[in-house]
Amino acid sequence: MATFPVSENVGKMKGSSTLLAAQAAAEMRARGIDVIDLSVGEPDFDTPEFIKKYAWEGMEKGLTKYTATAGLADFRNAITEFYSRQFGADVDLAEVAASCGGKQALFNAACTLLNPGDDVLIPKPYWVTFPEIVTFCRANSVFIETEETDFVLTADQVAAAITDKTKLLILNSPSNPSGRVVPSEEMRKIVEVCAAREVYVLTDECYLFFAYPPAKPFSLAVLPPDLRKFVCIAGSFSKTYAMTGWRVGYTIASIEWTKAMIKLQSHSATHPTSFVQYACAKALRDTDASMNAVAAMTTEYEKRRDWFVPALNEINGFRCSMPEGAFYAFVDVRGVFGDRFQSSADVADELLKEAHIVVTDGKGFGADGFLRFSYATSMENLRQAIEKMRAIFGAKTRATA
Repeated sequence: MATFPVSENVGKMKGSSTLLAAQAAAEMRARGIDVIDLSVGEPDFDTPEFIKKYAWEGMEKGLTKYTATAGLADFRNAITEFYSRQFGADVDLAEVAASCGGKQALFNAACTLLNPGDDVLIPKPYWVTFPEIVTFCRANSVFIETEETDFVLTADQVAAAITDKTKLLILNSPSNPSGRVVPSEEMRKIVEVCAAREVYVLTDECYLFFAYPPAKPFSLAVLPPDLRKFVCIAGSFSKTYAMTGWRVGYTIASIEWTKAMIKLQSHSATHPTSFVQYACAKALRDTDASMNAVAAMTTEYEKRRDWFVPALNEINGFRCSMPEGAFYAFVDVRGVFGDRFQSSADVADELLKEAHIVVTDGKGFGADGFLRFSYATSMENLRQAIEKMRAIFGAKTRATA
């Protein structure tokens, strides 16, 4: 029987390691196994009720038909108003386009910019999809090592990596998987370095508001026009408003780049769901309700982080910097390597088999020797996970903790 002739573009791509981990958890649950899933990159909160009501309101108003490919004008206007209100940014309506989640926004941006053979800078550790988008575009991923700066990208690192072949830098802050936040001043310097060499910047602002004090939410939308023309912001409602299943996002980019993305999207998904766009526009303008919901989630994540990360650091062989944002702990487990474990995949397998804890191997993020733990789960699950991991690896003494 002939093998299906998968296209070269797709054939070279790797499957999502984060989704594979989630699948492993689902399969174990189906077998009746009690699983602690610390792999999921999804809020454990339900979508706020007021957003659900707005969606129903949109359906009742008859918003169940096609919209313009760029999205409802009201949705796009709500985005411009939101960035003006929250950050003081001056965003033009023609610079905004709706997308089916942040992931499509990233694909649209990359596919309309990159040509085969272009070099794309990606800091390590990276979200698993970044290099696969580059592969799909037949461009080349060039990775920037950031372990020496504790996974916080610097302008100097970017400057040292740029060559005449460099076309794009892809980054996200707060970071998935590390939770680290690049300071706003450094982010501006990074864009300045790129703009000076006519290198574009694609920034994933998926975790924009999940920044813990003293870190603050920051958007590149505030940059002046001479820098902004090199930037595309990929935004999403998925994490911020616990709307992962609703699949709605957006881009903010130059008018020319936005036109190209709209043309591409007109031949793919067309646009995100009409009444979901309506609900998002209403939610953005319902400032008190939306920001209170975000604040409540952020406060809970911070509480979990403040307990979970120190507890991880008390386990033998584990080491983790305190994340300033998102809801992930990126743990260095090389301290347990030896006869029993030779890789982070070995450690992840041990946690799965012996403790029924599902985590994501850091190799998929370009960092073998690390594991990503999500604390978008209950404190009860986090406490149980720590107890089980202590039983396997032991706890540090006060002198070594």
